[in-house]
Amino acid sequence: MTAHHPFDLSGKVAVVTGANTGIGQGIALALAQAGADIALVTRSDASETAKLVEQTGSRSLVVRADLGTIEPCQRIVDEVVAGLGGLDILVNNAGIIRRNDATEFTEQDWDAVVDTNLKVLFFLSQAAGKHMISAGGGSIINIASMLTFQGGIRVASYTASKSGVGGLTKLLANEWAGKNITVNAIAPGYIATNNTAALQADEARNRQILERIPAGRWGDPSDLGGAAVFLASDAARYVQGHILAVDGGWLAR
Repeated sequence: MTAHHPFDLSGKVAVVTGANTGIGQGIALALAQAGADIALVTRSDASETAKLVEQTGSRSLVVRADLGTIEPCQRIVDEVVAGLGGLDILVNNAGIIRRNDATEFTEQDWDAVVDTNLKVLFFLSQAAGKHMISAGGGSIINIASMLTFQGGIRVASYTASKSGVGGLTKLLANEWAGKNITVNAIAPGYIATNNTAALQADEARNRQILERIPAGRWGDPSDLGGAAVFLASDAARYVQGHILAVDGGWLAR
């Protein structure tokens, strides 16, 4: 009999929010390559990601939902369980950012970011957590940020939300570790995605960022895949409430 590999996700069902491009797509593909079937939750077209997932031999399911409110949270869980037969892994990746000086920041921009990045993350975790508790266990991976550790500038609601993600990760780990659910987070550094295209195009800012990163390059979404597979797998069954920075050494500088 072949021994079970601790990083093997065969037979698992993973939900990845915001999986149409960028970090979500990279994580979804890595989980699929490790054997998991993938539910892609997005308000945009996720056909490209679904095709990449299926090329690994895993199944895919696209769930269309606007994660600006908590309304679809229970529906997402229900559709995934009905469509793929379970829900073992949740990756809370979907998020937005708004920029303005603190003196000019609007309530609208505050609420939009905090609702998506923190409120919906909690209530989707709640819905998934209830299923995982009844099913005997699971894994939740939240996508944090360098601004879980640092203050940043001109991103008040984003910093507040990502600091909150760090706190909720620890709280849910405290409550659910005894129920065989691991709850951890990944804090990406500067990753080359559509969301950071403007920073990459700004010659001065791009140079400043690269000078700060010991690895000397922007991260690629695929660089986050190994961390996600680890935290979703049996290899991390005793890892709880941890925020794993995948940042090329940014925080170490």
